[in-house]
Amino acid sequence: MSTATYIPYNDNLEQKQENEDEIIDSVVASMMRVNTRVFDKHRHAKRDAHAKCHGVLTGHVTVYGNLPAHLAQGVFSRPATYPVVIRLSTAPGDIHSDKLPSPRGMAIKMLGVDGPQFLPNRQDAKTQDLLLVNHPVIAFGHAAAYLKTQKLLEKHADDPDMVRRIVAALARGGSKALHALGIDNPVVDTLGAPNNHILGETFFSMAAVRYGDYVAKLCAAPLSDNVRALTGQPLGDDADDSALRNLVVDFFNGQGAEYELRAQLLTDIDKMPVEDASIEWPQEDSPYQPVARLTIPAQQAFSPARRVFADDVLSFNPWHCIEAHRPMGSIMRARIKAYEASSRFRHEMNAQPRIEIDDIGQVPD
Repeated sequence: MSTATYIPYNDNLEQKQENEDEIIDSVVASMMRVNTRVFDKHRHAKRDAHAKCHGVLTGHVTVYGNLPAHLAQGVFSRPATYPVVIRLSTAPGDIHSDKLPSPRGMAIKMLGVDGPQFLPNRQDAKTQDLLLVNHPVIAFGHAAAYLKTQKLLEKHADDPDMVRRIVAALARGGSKALHALGIDNPVVDTLGAPNNHILGETFFSMAAVRYGDYVAKLCAAPLSDNVRALTGQPLGDDADDSALRNLVVDFFNGQGAEYELRAQLLTDIDKMPVEDASIEWPQEDSPYQPVARLTIPAQQAFSPARRVFADDVLSFNPWHCIEAHRPMGSIMRARIKAYEASSRFRHEMNAQPRIEIDDIGQVPD
């Protein structure tokens, strides 16, 4: 595939929705009401999404050499090695049993990244965050759908089972899940939703990001044989409430893992919309292409110090990025206010500093 098939990045690829700013303000207001209810429940502030942590890991990303020009962009523009800290998680903004199927996340913070940061208040930072989930799309793919989803979650915030069912159904996407957003008393069926070993999953950005001169979606896929063997491996019937944490800890106690970072470049704006992250970009038109290797050595994956550091001190945010990889599309524009509000609330209520690390040695053992 020649570079001529890839659509160049330009500002006009994004088009704001009608009343988008007001919609986003309503999303954030609803989200903060839910955050407050969760705080009152636990007397501890949680992330408004991906509250439950299953492991905190350190490793490094090695950018492949000799990448073609369309892939050698941004942090992947030259062979380099970046230290990383990784947080594995589950999607809801409250703590649920791992026995229940739900979207799983992998947040990656790359350190020592050169290039101007997108946000003006971060010009001293040298990090690039990648927030990935084990599903290629997000059912509420734009701000208006996000507001419907958030209002539904707020309505059922005191019913953990319903919240879990809603989130699991949305993770699977499709018209039925979206249709459920408009029903006053939705019956969200999660039968058949997979609940597999988290380390065997492929994790996706779901929404588009700038990719230097181009636009892409990103993913992290199992590469080493030991994690590829875990793909599709279901949790056993004897799984307990913290089964995923136990699996992650047991795995990394004795071995490491490798994943591959891949980029899917935009080739057709009609088939591969930037503004609606609920639509999967067809891989037959633009396959994911390898750009780097993520290496995670054996380590203690869930020490008390690490858990507190990742849950209460660190922030993972798609807008913690260099200009060459800024998020794109309606759902990502909604996240710029949502993540800031959630992080500020969490740090203030837990009396923890808001810091951006610049050395992997700052991550406790």
